[in-house]
Amino acid sequence: MTFLETTTLHTAQKEAVMTLWNKEYPTTLALTTVADFDGYLQNLTNHHHLLVIDDQNRTVGWFFTFERDAEHWFAMLLDSDVQGQRLGSQLLSRAKLKHGTLNGWVIDHDNYKKSNGQPYRSPVAFYLKNEFEQLNLTRLETPKLSAVKMRWKSEV
Repeated sequence: MTFLETTTLHTAQKEAVMTLWNKEYPTTLALTTVADFDGYLQNLTNHHHLLVIDDQNRTVGWFFTFERDAEHWFAMLLDSDVQGQRLGSQLLSRAKLKHGTLNGWVIDHDNYKKSNGQPYRSPVAFYLKNEFEQLNLTRLETPKLSAVKMRWKSEV
């Protein structure tokens, strides 16, 4: 696997991330155009992208850090074909070296479906295993998404 770091994505990279997004995230969050993806990124500042590229030059992972409301946030996607290989933990470890705190919205139930019809499995246990705290009283509730806030904070 190759890791590619960048602060901006060009169109082909955005399309690769969108393909991964639409495959792995619940259908309620689907993006149909690059403009939709740009709209998501538009309200966020200090973008830092880390793409995971496999030996066939496919984007199989995307880790994204940004600032919102004076906090460091992240989003992460891994192709189901590479999940369980510790890539997610590696991506989080890299981010932890750069940031004292990481926040993310994480779906905490299995009620959503992915585009292939399979259930979207909540990654809460993965984040708890990676030293995140589940902030049950802080939730994001929209017509498209129900999620809990997860936070990792350095002990230093």
